[in-house]
Amino acid sequence: MLLALGYTLFFILSTLLSLLLNRIFLKFVKTLGMRNQDENMIRWSEKSKPSIGGISFYILFLISFIVYIFWSPENYNQLGKSEIGFLVAASIGFIMGLSDDAYNTRPLMKFGFQVLSAIILIYCDLAITTFDSNILNYGFTIFWVVAVMNSINMLDNMDAITTTTSIFILIAAFICGLAMGHLDGFFIFAVIGVLSALVGFLYYNWHPSKMFMGDTGSQFLGVLLSVIGIKYFWNYQDIHGLTFSGQQLVIVMLAFIVPISDTSTVIINRLSRKQSPFIGGKDHTTHHLSYLGFSDQQVAVILGGISLLSCFAIFFILNYIKAWNLGHFAFFLAWILVIFTLLFTTTKAKKARNRFNEQEQLLALKKNGN
Repeated sequence: MLLALGYTLFFILSTLLSLLLNRIFLKFVKTLGMRNQDENMIRWSEKSKPSIGGISFYILFLISFIVYIFWSPENYNQLGKSEIGFLVAASIGFIMGLSDDAYNTRPLMKFGFQVLSAIILIYCDLAITTFDSNILNYGFTIFWVVAVMNSINMLDNMDAITTTTSIFILIAAFICGLAMGHLDGFFIFAVIGVLSALVGFLYYNWHPSKMFMGDTGSQFLGVLLSVIGIKYFWNYQDIHGLTFSGQQLVIVMLAFIVPISDTSTVIINRLSRKQSPFIGGKDHTTHHLSYLGFSDQQVAVILGGISLLSCFAIFFILNYIKAWNLGHFAFFLAWILVIFTLLFTTTKAKKARNRFNEQEQLLALKKNGN
């Protein structure tokens, strides 16, 4: 009871601090991340806005680290290689994203830092342990970290989408932490701290937004969510120490259903048009929902609703399914495929395709100077 009260107080105070920090940044930082004039940048918003939200994420993350140490004198002695590795990898993601917002770094350099973050996590015992082979575990850990960092970055293409999606991923992690009986470590503190940062930021990021999170926020969140995914989803163990690989896979896909669906859809469609998947464009599932007539707020609500349903599904799996079997796996996998198919189908709807083609033609005219 005392622990729950402390976490609640920490969340409320952190949320208020997030609101205050973003208000201060909005007043004094006006140009960070404003690169709409760059012809290589393709953004949904027609207005330039400061990309400063990620700074508050990182500050609340560091405050979580400090509060955890002072929460109990024994916590300092419990800080180990995993906690330090988490801090270092998240800091690399933040610094790399900050430099990208300020200077527009090269893609190869970003990829190198993403791989470096993954290697640090592996060295600090934060690798995926699903497979019997360490080579497979380490290789898939690198793929997972790089994929999540790029997926979260790609999803940050419309007001409030990445913010709401990340909020529900962290809520799902808290649900898993509760089921595992792991609610007293630094990782849960980080979940609560960054969750409060996102809730405070959402006030400024809801359409029409006053600021973006920028690469500073999306790259930091990419590292953090990939670590949380490893800790609470991929390496999930119930209170009896039992693991179920099929269950783990379902939980991962449910928690990350929106970024997985969006990134997969974009890659499939761009490759089918013989375009690079890594070039920006207005062809995400979010954009096609808008082309179908939904407002930016409605798009955020739709995708947030999908993430919320996924949280309920994870809660149901962990609390009401005592003996996981193939039937459960097939049912939830079918649900995941239905969501993916629905989002993918929006990009094939005639009305959406016509609007997308109009956007492409306007972009081509702008590039040609007409």
